[in-house]
Amino acid sequence: MVREKIQIKKIDNTAARQVTFSKRRRGLFKKAAELSVLCDADVALIVFSSTGKLFEFCSSSMQQILEKHGTHSKNLEKQDQLFLDLNLVDDKYAGLNKQVTEANLQLRQMRGEALESLTVEELRQLEKKLETGLSRVLDRKSTNFMEQINTLQQKALRLAEENTRLRQNALTMPNTGKQAMADREYLAVNEDGQSSESITNASQSGGPPDCDDSSDTSLKLGLPYC
Repeated sequence: MVREKIQIKKIDNTAARQVTFSKRRRGLFKKAAELSVLCDADVALIVFSSTGKLFEFCSSSMQQILEKHGTHSKNLEKQDQLFLDLNLVDDKYAGLNKQVTEANLQLRQMRGEALESLTVEELRQLEKKLETGLSRVLDRKSTNFMEQINTLQQKALRLAEENTRLRQNALTMPNTGKQAMADREYLAVNEDGQSSESITNASQSGGPPDCDDSSDTSLKLGLPYC
């Protein structure tokens, strides 16, 4: 007699559902025990009935198996995150590589290279960009020239002011100091000349001149003595 194959769906009869749950649960636990013994595997099985009652089977320690499962799940999450980060890095690298390639192509086109693939409209846009850039370069060049000219003019103005100040200081020097300096130079020259002449006259006459005591004073002052 062939057993009737049960259709896999919820059993509506409560009693039949409870009987089927008990039979299938025992059979499931038996298969888990056989798998643990035959394959030397750690097996943990947890079943909650429709009423919320707990049934469990464990080949060793349920706590150790749950901890191992938690650690393995965390490692899987880390690996998934690592793969995700690597994918993001690869995507970012690909995007940067694409940007660098496009920038290099634009630079070559700005230098007049690799123009074969450009259309007439693209060539016009490139020409417009070059004209705009050249205008900015010329403006900046003119600005730099004007700044240098202003700097030189300011430097020349400072030098002129310094020259004027030095001249004014020289003109405002006290006259007494100038006169005293001139008098000292004049006295030194006259004293040297008069002393030489007096010595020459004394040697020719053979003796000191017949003068009073004022001759010494006249000699010192560079005046003729009697």
